[in-house]
Amino acid sequence: MNKLNRLNFSGGPGALPESVLQQAQEAIIEVPGMGLSVLGISHRSDWFAAVISELEANIRTLLGLPNDYHVLLLQGGATQQFSMLPMTLLRGKAHPADYLHTGYWSGKSLPEARREGPVHLAWSGEAGGFRRLPSDDELSFSAQAPYLHYVSNETVEGLQFHRVLGRDDVPRICDMSSDFLSRPCAAERFSFIYAHAQKNIGPAGVTVILIRDELLKEAPTDLPGFLDYRMQIEAHSNYNTPPVFAIYVVLLVTRWLLNEIGGVVQMGAINRSKAELLYHLLDDSDGFYRGRAEAQDRSLMNVAFNLDSPERESQFLAEAQAAGFSGLAGHRAIGGLRASIYNALTLSAVEELAGFMDDFRRRQAAC
Repeated sequence: MNKLNRLNFSGGPGALPESVLQQAQEAIIEVPGMGLSVLGISHRSDWFAAVISELEANIRTLLGLPNDYHVLLLQGGATQQFSMLPMTLLRGKAHPADYLHTGYWSGKSLPEARREGPVHLAWSGEAGGFRRLPSDDELSFSAQAPYLHYVSNETVEGLQFHRVLGRDDVPRICDMSSDFLSRPCAAERFSFIYAHAQKNIGPAGVTVILIRDELLKEAPTDLPGFLDYRMQIEAHSNYNTPPVFAIYVVLLVTRWLLNEIGGVVQMGAINRSKAELLYHLLDDSDGFYRGRAEAQDRSLMNVAFNLDSPERESQFLAEAQAAGFSGLAGHRAIGGLRASIYNALTLSAVEELAGFMDDFRRRQAAC
């Protein structure tokens, strides 16, 4: 793997495992045993049907998913789910859905939900600049809510829930786009999970959906076919031409997780080690590096931090880029710095970054 791929700390698209990149490269020329490029194989072929089947089975195995769930592979990213979900679950309802506003991406879901029905903001961190997540005693959920919606990991602010929220008698809906398959997630406690692929599980173009059968019993019957989960289930994620290449790469990633990593428990332990390394460096820097999120809510995926001035941050980014590190600029919404350490970003790459950061601090202190 070349250095820029290996040291890609971007918030998305994220790095892919080296073995997956190699297999994807080969498949662009010729899929083993097929004699065709993956870019030219029909989505109606037996080969692609087998890809869908194996990918669904791998996700079920990785998460221990019960039989009353469907696995869908849809287009449109998480953004489409911001609309598709309330179309299905909130339209025509008298009681508001509970939503949490914990950062940039959960904020994006709110106006789309309000187009379809009433929304109750169960908590918002906006007044505090999205530097922490709510404690349980700050949350008030309704037993009459059609569902609860929240984002498990806010990539922009570097915040992550380390517990499952909500009531067991109200469907839990969770956007896990940036931490799906990065750790165990008690999938059976959620009625609906969605995750676009460009963080931990593949390239942009496909969104993984886990949906419990029971959730669709009262869904409207007048939805457009493409936006109807039941139609997508009936079509086995092949309602119209799907992103074959992206889905194939997600399959390769699930094989990597199963066969090379050993599952999501092992993946979670690796990711925790990477995050702890960087957070220890921030905490031990005597205030030179300033972590953005409160310690109990820190993300294991996105380490957001600042220096004492925009000028010094610009210098950090310039020197990091020259040293071969990519994607360390913070999101345009808040600026600063951010190291995204998704599944494929190795511990050795994080150790290299930590070494660079420590060296940069020492050189700046000597000036």
